[in-house]
Amino acid sequence: MGFETDVGEGSDEVIETVVVAPEEAGERLDRVLAGRLAAHLSRSRLKALILDGRVAIGGRTIRDPGQRVNAADAVTVVVPAPVDAVPRGEPIPLAVLHEDADIVVIDKPAGLVVHPGAGNPAGTLVNALIAHCGESLSGIGGVKRPGIVHRLDKDTSGVMVVAKNDRAHRALADQFADHGRTGALERGYLAFVWGVPARPRGTIDKPIDRHPHARDKMAVRPGGRDAVTRWEVLERYQGADGTPVASLLACRLETGRTHQIRVHLAAIGHPLLGDDVYGPGFKTKAARLAPKARAALQALARQALHAYLLTVEHPTTGERLSFRTPLPSDLELLRASLAPEQ
Repeated sequence: MGFETDVGEGSDEVIETVVVAPEEAGERLDRVLAGRLAAHLSRSRLKALILDGRVAIGGRTIRDPGQRVNAADAVTVVVPAPVDAVPRGEPIPLAVLHEDADIVVIDKPAGLVVHPGAGNPAGTLVNALIAHCGESLSGIGGVKRPGIVHRLDKDTSGVMVVAKNDRAHRALADQFADHGRTGALERGYLAFVWGVPARPRGTIDKPIDRHPHARDKMAVRPGGRDAVTRWEVLERYQGADGTPVASLLACRLETGRTHQIRVHLAAIGHPLLGDDVYGPGFKTKAARLAPKARAALQALARQALHAYLLTVEHPTTGERLSFRTPLPSDLELLRASLAPEQ
């Protein structure tokens, strides 16, 4: 059997439909699609589309390239419209904390993706920076990540530094690679977590690697990359019944792994409030909050994490620069609604 191609009305995306032949029953989904759509899409491209949730069997989204198919299965593949290879500047407002000929330091709001990627071809921090800085951004990070030396998750707010030329990029990259062992680099976060740690402070030293079953997650795994997070309890909060329910931690990174704080805090039983990826089992704890705090958490709609501190050495002058930002309004509202421990 062949396949059909459709173009969505009012859209440049293409929908390919494949009906599994009897002789293909039991084969891997990505293998069947690669055989049928070889003229249009490579197997690696098809795998990426599956992982991105753009492939369905009988209307049910499939995210496993190794899913076995059955005869007569109707498989649809939504191929998104091509995007510009080079991001364009967009007039997205930026909260600039510092700017000179070498660097720009911004307070990134929650909800802003750092650079273009699958599902986020535009509307990112990079698009905003291109509009703000013009041609002056460093190109070391590649055409889709100009000036980007480090990242914050989409739903994490806080301080970021961006390189405006290649020399500054190399100098800053060296500092982040060193993780502050020999230099001025410091990265501090404020994290609202479920529960109250038994000790006032501690260190989490657990290796992190890609989750074995979920492509978009990380996990503590033996043999992973070294990851160290230091934490200290700043405030403790009680629930509606007067018992401890949450706390505010100050965290410092000694390494910089993807989702490090989120993974580490979940690993010690204190996931972030609002983190549906690493703390889904704690959703029911919201019922223990007072109504005002419960409403604030529901309105937050993101993990309660803010990068409040960044200290770097200026790439040209060598001056130690330290930037701090207060909690954004959504996290300040959450904090004000939580009842301090008596």
